[in-house]
Amino acid sequence: MQLTLVTGGARSGKSDFAERMAIDAGEPATFIATAEALDAEMEARIARHRERRPSSWTTVESPRDVSSAIVEATTRLVLLDCLTLLVSNVLLAADALEQNGDEAVQREVSALLDARLGREGRLIVVTNEVGLGIVPGTRLGRLYRDSLGRANSRIAAQADRVVLMVSGIPMYLERDLTSRF
Repeated sequence: MQLTLVTGGARSGKSDFAERMAIDAGEPATFIATAEALDAEMEARIARHRERRPSSWTTVESPRDVSSAIVEATTRLVLLDCLTLLVSNVLLAADALEQNGDEAVQREVSALLDARLGREGRLIVVTNEVGLGIVPGTRLGRLYRDSLGRANSRIAAQADRVVLMVSGIPMYLERDLTSRF
């Protein structure tokens, strides 16, 4: 599968952009949702996202083990929204401060990357860039930021395309392998 990573800050237009990419592809899509409705605000947010997606899309709710959802998708186009919440879900399920939560996250990322192998089509992954701000004040916050940063880096390293959203504007990132500076 061709892999596109869409990253950026909170409310930068990542999900809208990824959904437009999928719609513009003009084919059926599987939307893998990692969010869980744990409070009223999140329920409302999920409902808004659901309403704006094409009714022809298949939605799979998978807060963890997204690799199974990718493998089982019946469409060639898969949109995963989002890696940010997936990492949070994995850390919390692993009881991150008691066990090695980062290892659980990296296993999840390995499985995600392996799931696309041997499949035709396209995988679009949405994530947040959380490493540009202050260092979190708590151990769990630092573990989360670091684990997500590693996950983002691993997926970007295998991506065919990386798009950074800044204030609603897509910036296409390229690797310049010809120079180091």
